[in-house]
Order: sequence, then C-alpha cells, then structure tokens
Amino acid sequence: MVMIRDFTTFYVRNMAKQFSSFREFYPFYLEEHSHPKCRLLHFIGSTLVLAVMVFTIITAQWVYLWLLPLIGYGFAWIGHFVFEKNRPATFQYPLYSLIGDWVMYKDIWLGKISLREVQKSE
Repeated sequence: MVMIRDFTTFYVRNMAKQFSSFREFYPFYLEEHSHPKCRLLHFIGSTLVLAVMVFTIITAQWVYLWLLPLIGYGFAWIGHFVFEKNRPATFQYPLYSLIGDWVMYKDIWLGKISLREVQKSE
C-alpha cells in the first residue's frame, strides 16, 4: 500500500513537470536521490557496468552485454524502492535520467556529492 501511495504522490507531483533542458532537470534528479544509500547503490551499479563493459571488450565475450541494464538498473531501483521510497525518474524521463546517472557518478568521484550525507535541495 505504501508503494502505491508513493507512486501516486510521485506521479501527481511530477506529472506537470516539463523540463526544457538537462540543466533544468538535474536539480530534480538530485532531489530524487537524496538518500546516501540510494546514491551508493547507483555508484556501485555504475562502477560494475563500467567493469563489465571493459571485461566484455577485452575478452570479446559479447554475451555479457545483456548484464549491463540488469546491473545498472537493478542496483539503482533497489535504492529507489528500498531507501528513497520513490519511483525512479527513468520511467518518466528516460534520457535525462540516464544522463543524470553518469553526471552524478562523475560528481561523486569529484567530491561534489557525498555518499555519506543526505543531499539537501538548494
């Protein structure tokens, strides 16, 4: 029942939101990733995606490419459903959300985003 209420809240709150650019979308994306464990799971998933890509290219075992979406989305969605208690933005904004994943990954590496503290909206 909680998941349905969270979905309804997400849908009503964001249904009218139309983003004209990624720059406009990214603050919303970060709001949806305020819990440090959610960001950590995104980070782990993205790192594993890169590792599997490198492994696949080096070994030319292309069959492992099917793991990429499973790993990337699997870790991220666990973070959203278990810790954030929200619906991943991927469902409504797939391209911006994919870009947001990699920008957040970069920002974590650069120390602009913490994996330990709750991210506050600006």
